[in-house]
Amino acid sequence: MVTGSRDERTRLNAEASAWLARIQGPRGGEARGALQDWLRADPAHQAAFERATELWDILPGAVASDEAPQRRSAVSRRFVPLAIAASLAVVAGVGAMTALLDRPLSFDTRVGERRTAALDDGSRVSLNTDSQVTVKFARDEREVSLDRGEAVFDVAHDAARPFVVLAGDERIKALGTSFIVRRDGDRVRVTLLTGKVEVTRKGRALAVLSPGERLSATPDAVPLLDRPLLDSITAWRHGELRFRDTPLSEAVSEVNRYGGKRVIVNDARLASLPISGVFATANPTEFAAAVAQLHSLRVQSEGEAVLLTP
Repeated sequence: MVTGSRDERTRLNAEASAWLARIQGPRGGEARGALQDWLRADPAHQAAFERATELWDILPGAVASDEAPQRRSAVSRRFVPLAIAASLAVVAGVGAMTALLDRPLSFDTRVGERRTAALDDGSRVSLNTDSQVTVKFARDEREVSLDRGEAVFDVAHDAARPFVVLAGDERIKALGTSFIVRRDGDRVRVTLLTGKVEVTRKGRALAVLSPGERLSATPDAVPLLDRPLLDSITAWRHGELRFRDTPLSEAVSEVNRYGGKRVIVNDARLASLPISGVFATANPTEFAAAVAQLHSLRVQSEGEAVLLTP
């Protein structure tokens, strides 16, 4: 028996009917795997699906099977070909529901914002500032596109469904691992925290990373491998920026990713000054003041910008 409000029962009936419509389509085999996950998620889902299949079975012409009636089990009857037109007539809005179920999921962050999203398979995606991912899960593969920005992927192990991240031309394949992908225009950087990942470009292998390794790739250059300081790479997850002898120009670029007053260095002579320390992502003014004190520079506020000068 299904408990809850009438609206909840109506919603579950619509979802169950949508699943019936999906398993008839050209991607029916793929949909059946996802359907089993939906059925296991809640006993109410199973009850709604049974009600829907019972309704299909009593509709004239709804069931068409070459099997003899005595050979049909209750399970097999749920997966016989069903008339999509009949399904749409029984439950209003099934077409819209089916389209919704097939639509990829998108997660994003604004400038200065961080967000963690839990995926249906138990994996987690942590987005840095101004980032976006698109998630498309199929029966045989879990695909996530990093459309912009930076994200940490903590992947739930599933040997039958590889977890793949697409970033530009790079394809990062992982099984039960944790890694960071950053995309700045055409430049893609992959840093492996734990486990193992394989990075390819248009079908060509670039590298298989070990924990602590980072691959930096651009379309027209040879990929580079290095071992960055992981506490610096992951500091943004705690709202921090960590620099160790980082050139001022690079440090300023990082600070400006997070919004607030923009730090500006117009004098080329200052670009290579080394910066070390821990700074808050949300306080560029504090960063500018600390750098000025460290290197005996001047700080000048100009509207929404902070200018560092000799």
